[in-house]
Amino acid sequence: MTVAARFEIEYLQYLKPDGTLAGDLPPAVPDANALLPLFKRMLFVRTFDSKAIALQRTGKLGTYAACLGHEATHVGIGASMQPDDVFAPSYREYGAQFERGVKPRDVLMYWGGDERGNDFEIPRKDYPWCVPISTQCLMASGAALSFKLRGENRVAVATCGDGGSSKTDFYAAVNSAGAFTLPLVLCVINNGWAISVPRKAQTGADTLAQKGLAGGLHCLQVDGNDLVAVLEAMRRAHERARSGQGGSVIEFMTYRLHDHTTADDARRYRGEDEVKAAWEKEPFLRLRKYLTDQGLWDESQEKAWIEECGKLVDVEINAYLETPVQPVEAMFDYLYGDMPADVLAQREQAIALEKRA
Repeated sequence: MTVAARFEIEYLQYLKPDGTLAGDLPPAVPDANALLPLFKRMLFVRTFDSKAIALQRTGKLGTYAACLGHEATHVGIGASMQPDDVFAPSYREYGAQFERGVKPRDVLMYWGGDERGNDFEIPRKDYPWCVPISTQCLMASGAALSFKLRGENRVAVATCGDGGSSKTDFYAAVNSAGAFTLPLVLCVINNGWAISVPRKAQTGADTLAQKGLAGGLHCLQVDGNDLVAVLEAMRRAHERARSGQGGSVIEFMTYRLHDHTTADDARRYRGEDEVKAAWEKEPFLRLRKYLTDQGLWDESQEKAWIEECGKLVDVEINAYLETPVQPVEAMFDYLYGDMPADVLAQREQAIALEKRA
């Protein structure tokens, strides 16, 4: 029998769920001390997330997409990027965006319905959030193509969910990155559920990582709850991209511990045993155990940092709440350079209705 092709997908895990190392630390992590500031930023993200949910519950924020359980993946992706790289996120990667310089108040403004929250002061080069899933993958592919044409040593990184990896936009980005050997890293954050659709119901692939093989990309599957593995996977992908070897697809195996959004009730489609098992593998506990065993973290440090995180997040919340609300006609200001006549008429109608209210 003649075989046209064979392939394997490597799986990366260094920090096991019980907080012990499986072997030595990889090149991305020179020593345990390097993990401490990232661990603290993971805790900041978790604090921000819980306070944002509380804001929504009290009517001070619109529908909000929590990132509970994704902290290691998000912080690891953002921390691995260079300032001149470009990030094209979906709508949940707050940890990665904080690493890139996005202010928490911008996140709150966005979910509060204010489009100014999508106009980041830093980083100006990154793309705004993209709610239509996977369209951001093509945006990142276009950015990567421009880097190659200009001879710039930069990388474009995009994130999508497991459901997003089944969209045509994702496959188009994979194909273009392979055809033109682009410096593109596609990060598939596989939390097992495309809102209420289980992974097994939306793809027949054994892994989501292998979807990049058909386009000629390098592919990895990673324990997304293991910050060490996330950092090493991203180091490898960036090294390939910057050395002209092309793009990568990385599947991060994690779990969404909260509902899909605050408008969702995951109890309607997820079993209690599944969620309980996921909590035992979540990223914060395992890294805390490892750092504690290394003598780098203790309860007093955690108590003090949680208190500090609360204060830092409250500053951002107050900045959001104190930002003057834009007039209703501002919704038209972000649509066109030269506003068409029919849209201009709608704008005038909106102004009239606001004055009448």
